[in-house]
Amino acid sequence: MTPQQQFSSSLLETAVSELAKLPGVGRKTALRLALHLLRREPAEGEQLGLSIIKLCNEIKYCKVCHNISEDEVCDVCSNPRRDSSIICVVENVQDVMHIERTGQFRGLYHVLNGLISPMDGIGPDQLQINSLVERVKQSGVVEVILALSATMEGDTTNYYIYRMLRDTGVKITQLARGVQVGNEIEYTDEITLGRSLLNRTPFGD
Repeated sequence: MTPQQQFSSSLLETAVSELAKLPGVGRKTALRLALHLLRREPAEGEQLGLSIIKLCNEIKYCKVCHNISEDEVCDVCSNPRRDSSIICVVENVQDVMHIERTGQFRGLYHVLNGLISPMDGIGPDQLQINSLVERVKQSGVVEVILALSATMEGDTTNYYIYRMLRDTGVKITQLARGVQVGNEIEYTDEITLGRSLLNRTPFGD
């Protein structure tokens, strides 16, 4: 074995290295996963690999809200039973999934794909904020709910969006502070998040 190679098989080494690139997966966990796959029927590993290949090659981002989709427009945006006059602005697709699980929201979404964070070099132009402004101006939106994390980055992004939209005449609200300061939406329990949506408050200077 070379000094860089920890295992007797270069195939195992490569698999572990790739699995360890996943968030929250260290090399020990990656090794355990790889060895688990080796103990299973080859067809199971092949099915996993094929599903990942299809995910990477076939998943799209909705051209309206930027949520993940298998089509040009996602199931939420294309659903005629959803209230298209209300848009809930979220950081990422995980937040869409989390809010949907509450069963308390029947409007549409707009996924920013991040938050403004100067420390990380992320500015407004790197997010889907301009497309939100255009959407509000063109589609008869009545209310925009700012459902971003109660963090410094979330508050900064909220205020930037508010400034961009305040002259459009649209109602701008935010989650009630049942979502504790410092919390990310993804880690807020569904009951609290649902109540925060229902009890949302006006956003202002």
